[in-house]
Amino acid sequence: MERVLLDQVIQTDYGQLDLTWGEDGFFDGDFDRSYQGQVNGLVGASNQHGLHVNLARRSGGSPVRIVLLDAPPGSDDGQWEDVVEASIAIPERRAVMWSTWAGENTGPVDLPRGSYRLRVSAKGRDEGHAGEFAEDTVDDYLLQIWPAQWEPDAILRTGSENARYWHQHVRNRR
Repeated sequence: MERVLLDQVIQTDYGQLDLTWGEDGFFDGDFDRSYQGQVNGLVGASNQHGLHVNLARRSGGSPVRIVLLDAPPGSDDGQWEDVVEASIAIPERRAVMWSTWAGENTGPVDLPRGSYRLRVSAKGRDEGHAGEFAEDTVDDYLLQIWPAQWEPDAILRTGSENARYWHQHVRNRR
Protein backbone atom coordinates (compact mmCIF):
# COMPACT_ATOMS: atom_id res chain seq x y z
CA MET A 1 0.00 0.00 0.00
CA GLU A 2 1.17 3.51 -0.80
CA ARG A 3 0.11 6.69 1.00
CA VAL A 4 1.01 9.99 -0.66
CA LEU A 5 2.47 12.46 1.86
CA LEU A 6 3.40 15.20 -0.62
CA ASP A 7 2.99 15.63 -4.37
CA GLN A 8 3.74 19.11 -5.68
CA VAL A 9 6.25 21.34 -7.40
CA ILE A 10 8.59 22.65 -4.72
CA GLN A 11 10.01 26.14 -5.30
CA THR A 12 13.50 26.26 -3.86
CA ASP A 13 16.75 28.18 -3.74
CA TYR A 14 20.22 26.69 -3.59
CA GLY A 15 18.73 23.27 -4.42
CA GLN A 16 17.74 22.77 -0.80
CA LEU A 17 14.87 20.61 0.40
CA ASP A 18 14.81 19.54 4.04
CA LEU A 19 12.62 17.15 5.98
CA THR A 20 12.91 18.14 9.62
CA TRP A 21 11.61 16.83 12.91
CA GLY A 22 13.66 18.89 15.30
CA GLU A 23 14.57 22.30 13.92
CA ASP A 24 13.03 24.30 11.08
CA GLY A 25 15.36 24.90 8.17
CA PHE A 26 18.16 23.12 9.97
CA PHE A 27 20.51 22.87 6.96
CA ASP A 28 22.68 25.95 7.36
CA GLY A 29 25.23 25.14 4.68
CA ASP A 30 27.33 22.88 6.95
CA PHE A 31 27.43 19.97 4.52
CA ASP A 32 29.36 17.74 6.92
CA ARG A 33 26.66 17.87 9.59
CA SER A 34 24.15 16.20 7.26
CA TYR A 35 26.45 14.00 5.16
CA GLN A 36 29.02 12.87 7.76
CA GLY A 37 30.03 9.24 7.29
CA GLN A 38 27.91 8.82 4.15
CA VAL A 39 28.82 7.68 0.64
CA ASN A 40 26.03 9.45 -1.28
CA GLY A 41 25.79 13.17 -1.99
CA LEU A 42 22.07 13.42 -2.77
CA VAL A 43 20.43 12.85 0.63
CA GLY A 44 22.15 13.80 3.89
CA ALA A 45 20.65 11.77 6.71
CA SER A 46 23.34 11.86 9.40
CA ASN A 47 21.75 14.75 11.33
CA GLN A 48 19.38 13.49 14.03
CA HIS A 49 17.01 16.44 13.50
CA GLY A 50 16.23 15.88 9.84
CA LEU A 51 17.56 15.22 6.41
CA HIS A 52 18.74 17.31 3.51
CA VAL A 53 17.81 16.48 -0.08
CA ASN A 54 20.25 18.00 -2.54
CA LEU A 55 18.19 19.02 -5.59
CA ALA A 56 20.02 19.70 -8.87
CA ARG A 57 18.40 23.08 -9.59
CA ARG A 58 19.76 26.10 -7.83
CA SER A 59 16.46 27.94 -8.06
CA GLY A 60 13.03 27.23 -9.46
CA GLY A 61 10.49 24.48 -9.19
CA SER A 62 11.06 20.74 -9.04
CA PRO A 63 8.28 18.13 -8.81
CA VAL A 64 8.62 16.20 -5.54
CA ARG A 65 6.50 13.23 -4.54
CA ILE A 66 6.85 11.69 -1.06
CA VAL A 67 5.12 8.38 -0.36
CA LEU A 68 4.90 6.11 2.66
CA LEU A 69 5.01 2.40 1.87
CA ASP A 70 4.29 -0.71 3.94
CA ALA A 71 7.29 -2.56 2.49
CA PRO A 72 10.41 -1.81 0.42
CA PRO A 73 9.66 -0.63 -3.11
CA GLY A 74 10.19 -2.97 -6.02
CA SER A 75 12.28 -2.30 -9.09
CA ASP A 76 11.69 0.94 -10.93
CA ASP A 77 12.70 -0.72 -14.23
CA GLY A 78 15.36 1.94 -14.74
CA GLN A 79 12.97 4.88 -15.05
CA TRP A 80 14.98 6.91 -12.51
CA GLU A 81 18.55 7.96 -13.37
CA ASP A 82 19.85 8.38 -9.84
CA VAL A 83 18.77 6.35 -6.82
CA VAL A 84 20.14 6.44 -3.26
CA GLU A 85 18.95 5.14 0.10
CA ALA A 86 19.46 6.23 3.69
CA SER A 87 17.92 5.48 7.08
CA ILE A 88 16.05 7.90 9.34
CA ALA A 89 14.40 7.74 12.75
CA ILE A 90 11.49 9.99 13.71
CA PRO A 91 11.31 10.48 17.50
CA GLU A 92 8.07 10.56 19.50
CA ARG A 93 6.04 13.75 19.64
CA ARG A 94 7.83 15.36 16.73
CA ALA A 95 6.04 16.86 13.77
CA VAL A 96 7.74 16.30 10.43
CA MET A 97 7.93 19.31 8.12
CA TRP A 98 9.37 19.92 4.69
CA SER A 99 11.10 23.22 4.03
CA THR A 100 13.28 24.91 1.48
CA TRP A 101 16.23 27.28 1.86
CA ALA A 102 15.79 29.68 4.78
CA GLY A 103 12.29 28.30 5.39
CA GLU A 104 10.96 30.21 2.35
CA ASN A 105 8.48 27.41 1.65
CA THR A 106 7.32 24.86 4.18
CA GLY A 107 4.56 22.40 4.97
CA PRO A 108 3.67 19.34 7.06
CA VAL A 109 4.50 15.73 6.23
CA ASP A 110 2.26 13.22 8.02
CA LEU A 111 5.00 10.73 8.93
CA PRO A 112 4.53 8.91 12.25
CA ARG A 113 7.39 8.24 14.65
CA GLY A 114 9.51 5.22 13.86
CA SER A 115 12.56 3.87 12.08
CA TYR A 116 12.48 4.10 8.29
CA ARG A 117 14.44 3.52 5.13
CA LEU A 118 14.24 6.29 2.56
CA ARG A 119 14.84 5.88 -1.17
CA VAL A 120 15.40 9.07 -3.13
CA SER A 121 15.06 8.67 -6.89
CA ALA A 122 15.82 11.45 -9.35
CA LYS A 123 15.72 12.09 -13.06
CA GLY A 124 16.81 15.13 -15.00
CA ARG A 125 19.58 16.21 -12.59
CA ASP A 126 21.92 17.21 -15.43
CA GLU A 127 19.12 19.19 -17.10
CA GLY A 128 18.23 20.69 -13.72
CA HIS A 129 21.79 21.83 -13.14
CA ALA A 130 22.18 23.21 -16.68
CA GLY A 131 18.73 24.84 -16.61
CA GLU A 132 18.85 25.97 -13.01
CA PHE A 133 16.90 29.13 -13.80
CA ALA A 134 14.59 27.59 -16.44
CA GLU A 135 10.95 28.63 -16.28
CA ASP A 136 9.64 25.07 -16.62
CA THR A 137 10.41 22.09 -14.41
CA VAL A 138 13.38 20.06 -15.62
CA ASP A 139 14.17 17.59 -12.81
CA ASP A 140 11.93 15.18 -10.85
CA TYR A 141 12.20 13.54 -7.42
CA LEU A 142 10.49 10.61 -5.71
CA LEU A 143 11.02 9.95 -2.00
CA GLN A 144 9.78 6.53 -0.89
CA ILE A 145 9.72 5.78 2.84
CA TRP A 146 9.02 2.43 4.54
CA PRO A 147 9.48 0.97 8.03
CA ALA A 148 12.95 -0.57 8.42
CA GLN A 149 15.89 -0.95 10.75
CA TRP A 150 18.92 1.28 10.30
CA GLU A 151 21.36 0.47 7.50
CA PRO A 152 24.21 2.54 6.08
CA ASP A 153 23.34 4.80 3.17
CA ALA A 154 23.80 3.34 -0.29
CA ILE A 155 24.08 4.45 -3.89
CA LEU A 156 21.85 2.17 -5.97
CA ARG A 157 22.19 3.89 -9.35
CA THR A 158 24.13 6.83 -10.76
CA GLY A 159 23.15 7.97 -14.23
CA SER A 160 23.79 11.72 -14.19
CA GLU A 161 27.05 13.63 -14.12
CA ASN A 162 25.52 15.87 -11.43
CA ALA A 163 24.98 12.92 -9.07
CA ARG A 164 28.50 11.62 -9.81
CA TYR A 165 29.87 15.02 -8.83
CA TRP A 166 27.97 15.11 -5.50
CA HIS A 167 28.84 11.50 -4.59
CA GLN A 168 32.52 12.27 -5.24
CA HIS A 169 32.22 15.51 -3.24
CA VAL A 170 31.01 13.55 -0.20
CA ARG A 171 33.69 10.87 -0.57
CA ASN A 172 36.41 13.53 -0.83
CA ARG A 173 35.28 15.14 2.44
CA ARG A 174 35.89 11.96 4.46
